Amino acid sequence: MAIGVNSEDGLIIRKLIPLATLPGARFNALCADMTVEEIQDGFLFKKGDVSPQLVYLISGEVTLQAAGLVVEVIAENSDSAKFALAHQIPRKIDAVANGKVRFLRLDADIVNNPPSLAYKEDNSYMVIDETEGDPDDWMTALLRSPIFQRLPPANLQKILMRLEAVHFKKGETILEQGGTGDYYYLIKNGQCLLTRKPSPNAKEIKLAQLANGDTFGEDALLSGAPRNVTITALTDIVLLRLDKKQFVSLIKEPSLKFVDYESMQEAVKKGAVLLDVRSQDDYENRHLEGSINAPFFSLRMQLKTMSHEKPVVVVCQDGKASEAAAFLLLRHKIDAMILSGGMESLMPAPGGLAASTPSLAIAAPVPDRLAAYTPSLAIKSNITPESENETPLSSKNVLESNDRKRPADNSTTAATTSILEDQVKALKFENEALKNTNQQLNDKCMKLEFDKQHAEKQCRILHKQMEKLTQVLDKLKGG
Repeated sequence: MAIGVNSEDGLIIRKLIPLATLPGARFNALCADMTVEEIQDGFLFKKGDVSPQLVYLISGEVTLQAAGLVVEVIAENSDSAKFALAHQIPRKIDAVANGKVRFLRLDADIVNNPPSLAYKEDNSYMVIDETEGDPDDWMTALLRSPIFQRLPPANLQKILMRLEAVHFKKGETILEQGGTGDYYYLIKNGQCLLTRKPSPNAKEIKLAQLANGDTFGEDALLSGAPRNVTITALTDIVLLRLDKKQFVSLIKEPSLKFVDYESMQEAVKKGAVLLDVRSQDDYENRHLEGSINAPFFSLRMQLKTMSHEKPVVVVCQDGKASEAAAFLLLRHKIDAMILSGGMESLMPAPGGLAASTPSLAIAAPVPDRLAAYTPSLAIKSNITPESENETPLSSKNVLESNDRKRPADNSTTAATTSILEDQVKALKFENEALKNTNQQLNDKCMKLEFDKQHAEKQCRILHKQMEKLTQVLDKLKGG
């Protein structure tokens, strides 16, 4: 019997992994061929079973056992129930129903070969609704993330098994700016605040407020750079964290895609965007032809202006910042690849550009501002008499004359050098002040962008509440 997509069973099945990642049309077609089975105190499968169908628990409780010993008891609505029961084939253990159990058999090919993620603005693709009405369903929020939708089901199961719960009291510092990245975090319950200081003595700027289902901490794990924000608990908060090693093996490696220079060129020919996330100074000094510059610290503010239709190849100096940038793009449903090794992998051989990098565009060196202040210090090798009637100076007189001039020349040079050094210091100080101001402005822009997103989210919640109230009012009027 077909299962209704919006029925109670349909809503439960919609959250199973990897069915939660299927496009709407494909899930609807699958439901039309599904049948929920029932069993009373019997075996769902036995050890050694080689059936290619995987079993999902819909309601009730199942005991997994081996040689008469209980391995695990899985109840409906638990985290483990979102995955196939003991999915290894042939079966390594028995699955026994504890009382009445309802379950679903699903062809293993659907689980092991889910469709690849398509980054398009297709409302039918985002299959899991927002969870404002169910704040404790952090699992649903996790599955809604495009990053986790890219992961194999086996990885998701390992992540859930290895997540470690940590608790912080209201006001406690969770992460501190400048610290070392060691964990990736998921908010299970509570709220926290992101702040940043553009410089050590600057005033702290509030950037964002995170809540249930939000994640943080990946930037430092990917780039190897120190933490760039401070995160403080706004309420008593429960976090689930994954250490760096597990994050790299279970999330980073299957999520990020690296390409070499030739593959990058081919991707660009097919319409990919070449995105350089280094600083503007580094970009102007040397960059790839046809690339656009969006420094990583400002990338978040430009996400909404970027096309979701074209893939992006990310470039940085050594590839590390590109990993963090690509991860950010993937989280926002923008297909991203990384130029392996970054610009350092394209460094020209001594004596000129490498022949293998023809499309490298080396920006012309900025003219030295100091050259304009450098006086001519050419030294003449002889002295011309003031008139033809004067007797030419002897070699000895020439040397004495030159010796008399040198102190004056050295004095002039020293004075000029001192002036130039002062000017260089002033320019460096001015440049540093401009960088700090620019960083502060970018941080404020980022805060405004987060505030805007928060307001939009609240607007969506109010809109849903208004719809529900309208439905209730209509029912009352009808009654």
